[in-house]
Amino acid sequence: MAKLWSGRFGENSASLLDEFNASLPFDKLLYAQDIDGSIAHATMLGAQGIITPQEANTLCEGLKQVKSEIQEGKFIFDIEDEDIHMAVEKRLTQIVGDVGGKLHTARSRNDQVALDFRLYVIQSNKQITALLRQLIQTLHDLATAHTDSLMPGMTHLQHAQPINFAYHLSAYMAMFMRDFERFDSSMKRNNILPLGCAALAGTPHKVDRQHVAKLLGFDGVSLNCLDTVSDRDFALEVLFNISTMMMHISRLSEELVLWSSAEFGFVTFSDAYSTGSSIMPQKKNPDVPELLRGKSGRVFGNLMGLLTVLKGLPLAYNKDMQEDKEGVFDSVQTALISLQILIPALATLNINVSKMRAACKVGHLSATDLADYLVQKCQIPFRQAHHITGRAVALAEEDGCDLSELSIEKLKSIDERIGDEIAQCLPLEASMNARTSEGGTSTNRTKEQLDFIASWLKRA
Repeated sequence: MAKLWSGRFGENSASLLDEFNASLPFDKLLYAQDIDGSIAHATMLGAQGIITPQEANTLCEGLKQVKSEIQEGKFIFDIEDEDIHMAVEKRLTQIVGDVGGKLHTARSRNDQVALDFRLYVIQSNKQITALLRQLIQTLHDLATAHTDSLMPGMTHLQHAQPINFAYHLSAYMAMFMRDFERFDSSMKRNNILPLGCAALAGTPHKVDRQHVAKLLGFDGVSLNCLDTVSDRDFALEVLFNISTMMMHISRLSEELVLWSSAEFGFVTFSDAYSTGSSIMPQKKNPDVPELLRGKSGRVFGNLMGLLTVLKGLPLAYNKDMQEDKEGVFDSVQTALISLQILIPALATLNINVSKMRAACKVGHLSATDLADYLVQKCQIPFRQAHHITGRAVALAEEDGCDLSELSIEKLKSIDERIGDEIAQCLPLEASMNARTSEGGTSTNRTKEQLDFIASWLKRA
């Protein structure tokens, strides 16, 4: 069968052109979106009297058969068909006859591919947000049991102040909540129908774009057809949102790798989500977070790739835009499998509370509490308090103990203004619970954060 656009041409396409020009090897992934869009389009054409109701019904039934053939693996994809749109229309025409040629009335491949790709991205958004919600719930479940579990909070990867483990997990929940909201916002902003724009300028046929929008679940139709057929902001947004989410996952993964090492020993992965060494039988490797950390690189590359493709294109559609899909497909699949494996890996994580607490006695984590005490109780300027505290830390170092374990007598030997009440300020639990400002690490404030997240999860 000749190519559907071949009327103007006197020679057949070179075989190499077929291979170079074709997008069918990857855009066949859009078959369901393409067929659903075509059914809605045919339904509208019939309702508007552009084709007869009988012709519309014939087209819809034929399209359903094509969809079944693809789902059942009976459909034969031929690279000469170029893309999924041509492949579906050719098979439809084989099934229903010449009426199949009426399906493309009042549309172009330009608005057709914009529809298919937009539907795919919106549907992918929904899948990702559902998994993000599960991830946040998993972290919340894990955190709930550890609002009193001490661990060292760090800056510069150096021990800084005592916090609780739930508080640390809440920081990641806050990141993933922002990710969820970015995907959700993008989904709402881009839920508009491209179909009906035809090649770039609209169509003289009396189409009803609002009817098609309702059939396909869109909130409305696009504003300007020239923009619509060349707009790939929705694809850039999903790539950016995935990249930001994977950056957050990579940060969490980095900490999980560190925490699972012998040097930290804060967590242990389930055997189901660990691997071994081919040569060292004792090894238990954190391959899941390592791979998650690594996969961020490929999604960053996909974002930069599409930005580069689009940056110099004149209006409207250009063939360069065929390069818009593979990176999105890859990033979406990477995001989905990353979330799908991270959730159970976290749910089965073993938390070593005693190791975390022991680590809090390294680095004099209550030093800031001594400085705050000197400022609040002794009315000493902070810079002087900082110096006095530094001397106390040096004395603890000489004695080979943590600052929280230094005797009151030795503290008083540094500065006579230090009173007995300092004994209530320096213990690690007291230090952690002293941070009661909104968003702080005290157990009560952490519980407030978890309550807020629980309420957010009910609304999400």
